[in-house]
Amino acid sequence: MFRTLLSKVLIIILLLGTISPVTAQSVKQLEAQRKKTLQLLESTNKMLNETKKSQRSSLNKLTIINKNINERKTLITNISKEINELDSEMQRLNQEKRMLENRLTILKRDYARLVQEAHINRSIYSKIMFVLSADNFDQSYRRLRYLQEYTDYRKDQVRKIEKVKTQIVEKADSLNKHKVTKEEVVKQKEVEAQKLTNDQKKEKVLLTDLQKKERKLRDDIKKQQKIANDLNNKIARIIAEEIRKAEAKRAEEERKRRIAEQKKQGTPKDNDAGTKDKTETAVAKPSGSVSTLTKEEKLISGNFAANQGRLPWPTDKGFISGRYGVHPHPVLKHVTTNNKGIYIQTPAGTNARAVFEGEVTQRFSIPGSNNAVIIKHGEFRTVYANLTSIYVNVGDKVSAKQSIGKIYTDGENDNKTELYFQVWKGKVLQNPESWVAR
Repeated sequence: MFRTLLSKVLIIILLLGTISPVTAQSVKQLEAQRKKTLQLLESTNKMLNETKKSQRSSLNKLTIINKNINERKTLITNISKEINELDSEMQRLNQEKRMLENRLTILKRDYARLVQEAHINRSIYSKIMFVLSADNFDQSYRRLRYLQEYTDYRKDQVRKIEKVKTQIVEKADSLNKHKVTKEEVVKQKEVEAQKLTNDQKKEKVLLTDLQKKERKLRDDIKKQQKIANDLNNKIARIIAEEIRKAEAKRAEEERKRRIAEQKKQGTPKDNDAGTKDKTETAVAKPSGSVSTLTKEEKLISGNFAANQGRLPWPTDKGFISGRYGVHPHPVLKHVTTNNKGIYIQTPAGTNARAVFEGEVTQRFSIPGSNNAVIIKHGEFRTVYANLTSIYVNVGDKVSAKQSIGKIYTDGENDNKTELYFQVWKGKVLQNPESWVAR
């Protein structure tokens, strides 16, 4: 009966032990998410503080407040999940603690019975007499082994008791830590909820004020859209020309290679015209951008593609203030914005950085958009625009996360510091959000 009960207890404890790491990991993951979100909020708050220097209402200020609201909602949701996980963890710890206490009671009861039996039979089962009263040597040896095993068993029971006591203390300590953590997290949730309410009030006031300035906003949109279109068209032309030159160079190299091969093989001169026609056809009909790559470039291109969704951000801090594609305007009804890349707003003084190893192929400027850099990664290209200064030159080899230029800070627009970032595959635009890590 005792052994059956003990076995059941042990099985339950083992099962609980297999569950523990999963729950604990969930708590750790949620805690990590909470800290990450707080870091993002700290960064956006820093940018929001910069806008407070200006008393005027602005779309940029609204963008930052909206970002704060969204991040704070995410934070509160994660905190609620963390509280639930902590409650589950505390219930589990309490259950394990009770199980251990029950096991300790059983072990103590069993040990007490052993001690009592040994005390009652101490005169009868004296070790020496018990061994010497055996009928033969084999029996004496077996009795000696029995006494030794009996003594070892008692010692083992003592060790188990001490171990269980230690485990109970550890569970109690862990439970207390979880209680403290929960109290802290609950308080933080209350604080963040109040901040969310304040941000939503600010957003409402700012939105109302901006809606009164609809005409000016529409004029600003037209101006910004023209600058963006000019920039995008120039980038597309530059990339198309780079690919055309690379294809023409590759075709010319192929033509020369064939001529050299024919001369080596002693091809008759009568076939020169045919050879010329074939090579000219090769120039007229290039095989595509991938075929123009060297072995090294093909390797870089493959590695770039393999890291989709894991590339580092082109800035060490910031948030996406303008998403890729067509989106409704945050203030004006029936107005949409169409972005060919993403806008990343970041604190003043931030540098743009390469998202992958590659070669600088272009650096140029355009009125209203400052300076821009194009980096080639095999078949792929990344574009970094709105730079006030550039640290690299055409032909330079760059590594991932290497600073390539300082992002422009608009002192007349709430010190807005915003990078324009694009990803191209050949002549085809990509959604940068699907390439960089979240």
